[in-house]
Amino acid sequence: MRLAIFTSHFPGRINTFFARDVRGLIDAGIEVEVFATHPLEPDLWAHVPDVLSADVLPRERVHHSSLSGSVASAATWPQTWRHAPALAGLTASTLGHGLGPFLKSGYVVPKAIEWARRHGSRFDHVLAYWGNYPATCAYVFHRVAGRSVPFSMFLHAGTDLYRSRVQLVRKLRYADNIVVVCEFNRQFLKATYPSVFGQLAPKIYLHHLGVDVDALPFCPSNRPANRIVAVGGLHPAKGFDDLLRAAAELHRRGRPLETVIVGGGPEARSLERLAEQLGLGASVQFTGWQSSEDALDHMRRAALLVHPSIGLGDAVPTVIKEAMALGTPVIGSAVAGIPELLDDGRCGVLTPPRNPRALADAMASLLDAPDRRRALAVGARAWVEAQFNQARNGVALADRLRRTERPMPVARRAGALTRSHETN
Repeated sequence: MRLAIFTSHFPGRINTFFARDVRGLIDAGIEVEVFATHPLEPDLWAHVPDVLSADVLPRERVHHSSLSGSVASAATWPQTWRHAPALAGLTASTLGHGLGPFLKSGYVVPKAIEWARRHGSRFDHVLAYWGNYPATCAYVFHRVAGRSVPFSMFLHAGTDLYRSRVQLVRKLRYADNIVVVCEFNRQFLKATYPSVFGQLAPKIYLHHLGVDVDALPFCPSNRPANRIVAVGGLHPAKGFDDLLRAAAELHRRGRPLETVIVGGGPEARSLERLAEQLGLGASVQFTGWQSSEDALDHMRRAALLVHPSIGLGDAVPTVIKEAMALGTPVIGSAVAGIPELLDDGRCGVLTPPRNPRALADAMASLLDAPDRRRALAVGARAWVEAQFNQARNGVALADRLRRTERPMPVARRAGALTRSHETN
């Protein structure tokens, strides 16, 4: 099977789970090419994990296009003009979501047309890795190419499901597979779209984003007794301010910690100021952006990984699975797919979001109980091996894609591009 995968940033600063999923499909015998809607930034190739090196995914199979070049190419293709009224209506229908979604949708449409012109006849299946603008791009590519090959799409987290669901109903109805990364996402779709969920339910496929368990040796012993690590982008949804408040609470109780926060982002300076205000001083280390291997090394040298998400931002954070595989016990917020990752608390500790005192209690309880930490680590490793094995899950996803057929011609299946009830 030749598979066209549409994504946003590739290469990008954070490629871990995308790289693992693509590698899993390649290892399962799928011939993959990637279409990235964002412009190429060559310096970011260095951040792509080795699992998706140029030997695995040759760089000529990764496609980028400038906006000006796409517009010029689309404008000279007769097929564009045949679809022009429908494409204009599709783009205009996003205005109800605001100027930003309108401009972003308008940005990916000419890229989709150019790629359909150049590559539309070459693939057996089209897969959108994100449900927002990459899925819009893949949808237009699929429609303009005019071939009855299957169309599938992923839904992950806040980026493409929990907020700003531009044109999502249209794409969900059109898709042959809707790939969700946790059971929470299936239930979120059910609650959000009750009137159409009956049509969507048979197409939903639960795919656990995997990790390479063989590359993550289990090492639960010889950890510093009071070192806490948190890993992720420094954004408000991560809740790292709550971690700092919990650390300060433990300091007030006479239980000092060494807290290491690995990552970068817009909240970096405000978190540093908060640490100063809380009197944490040198007990907190902000490392900035780190390579994937350096982040794993921080996890190996910590007594606990704490992931205090505050709401619907993350779904199934990769760092939690990596920590579980390595033998680092996890404390996570009871939001989105995190309870599923931790097997409802059997493989880690769940705390309510936005509750630094409860977080401090959980941290103290685990730090004071080495036998419990060991038991959680052992159970978590077994859970990761059973549920989040990259190779096994990649084979299962590849089998699902291979089995999928598109039973009806495009026009009969979804009607005109501009049908009003599909514009949400």
